[in-house]
Amino acid sequence: MLSRKNFIQRSALATVSLSLLEFIQPANAAELSAHLERIEPLSAEAAARDEDFWAWIREQYTTSPNIMNLNNGGVSPQPKPVQDAHIRYYQYCNEAPSYYMWRILDLGREPLRNRLAELAGCSPEEIAINRNTTEGLNTIIFGLNLKAGDEVVLTKYDYPNMTNAWKQREKRDGIKLNWVELDLPVESDATFLEKFEKAITPKTKIVHVTHMMNWTGQILPARKIADMAHKKGCEVIVDASHSFVHIEHKISELDCDYYAASLHKWLCAPFGTGFMFIKKEKIKNVWALLSAPVPDAGNIGKFESIGTRSFAAEMAIGNAIDFHYLIGSKRKEERLRFLKNYWCEKVAKLPKVKFYTSMKPEYSCAIATFGIEGWDPTDISSELFDKWKIHTTTANHEAVNGVRITPHVYTSLRDLDVLVAAITEIAGKVGPVKKKE
Repeated sequence: MLSRKNFIQRSALATVSLSLLEFIQPANAAELSAHLERIEPLSAEAAARDEDFWAWIREQYTTSPNIMNLNNGGVSPQPKPVQDAHIRYYQYCNEAPSYYMWRILDLGREPLRNRLAELAGCSPEEIAINRNTTEGLNTIIFGLNLKAGDEVVLTKYDYPNMTNAWKQREKRDGIKLNWVELDLPVESDATFLEKFEKAITPKTKIVHVTHMMNWTGQILPARKIADMAHKKGCEVIVDASHSFVHIEHKISELDCDYYAASLHKWLCAPFGTGFMFIKKEKIKNVWALLSAPVPDAGNIGKFESIGTRSFAAEMAIGNAIDFHYLIGSKRKEERLRFLKNYWCEKVAKLPKVKFYTSMKPEYSCAIATFGIEGWDPTDISSELFDKWKIHTTTANHEAVNGVRITPHVYTSLRDLDVLVAAITEIAGKVGPVKKKE
């Protein structure tokens, strides 16, 4: 472990994070090196099936042995090296908060921004570090210069915190919302393009795209929608809460104007960490949501004037990035998709099971939502937890009425075998009878 002197020296030199290996025991690090040497020559698809490597990854998490967490889409745990770094930063902050936070740890903010930009695929001058996707997208939604009569295109399956923000602007400013109707799952880029294009009019200013929908894990062809929308003179917002470091992509590849993501989901960074992207030339057109010296400046820093924040959590983002690179972006994506396919394929043929998620790789990855004929999703979720201690969440929104299953890199095949057995048993029973009110 680092001495206090070395810690301060490294922080003063603006090192983003404590080295990941410093939080891995030597014997464990040697085992890791052996695993990496073995899987490096393998394709991402082959590495996704290397159970020895993923067992090592699983050992880095401190998840409960008594509860099977299959709701990682809500928020994910951090591996122990990230937890340890976060705690260490927090302890140093508490020795003299205003000194260690503002004069030492804050020196790591710009290097961290550089690393996030590299991971995301954009310029550091286009990234604001914040707490989550909701904060980022609400900053954009409420900061855009829209007037009465301007139109926004969005879908009824976008995340509620975003649709509610747009509804507030509709109510307060008189903008018009044009809703795209979808019948999930959709397995055609052409269908998405047709429906979004049909909703655009000469008055449309913004097209809001959820890259991966939280309800079912549906992946949208964000780049194709952005290209079409730009040709019609619209700006494009991408909600990447579930897609960032879940499915491999770069912001530059999407060519969107605005983008935000939570880092406590698929990156496994500390809770309450995220970032927002705005194309450099458009920053000046977005008002800061909170007070800033120059709220209409062209500097991304105006969006970070939020008062005292958690420096310890922010700095530990760097360790989460290290851990992500250790796994490998494409290996992670393929492992997550493999886990989804593993359990879905085993229950797909059960007579009463219905899926709201596509099984095609271009339209889904880790997340899948299912229902059972004759069962209310709440009862399924309760049964899974009460009997098998499988923690899930329900997705009851518009035409989706099911249970969402979201494994992560630490989820084992043994866990998923238990899930399959549980679903099989539930599907073979009659659902609880609801009392009439």
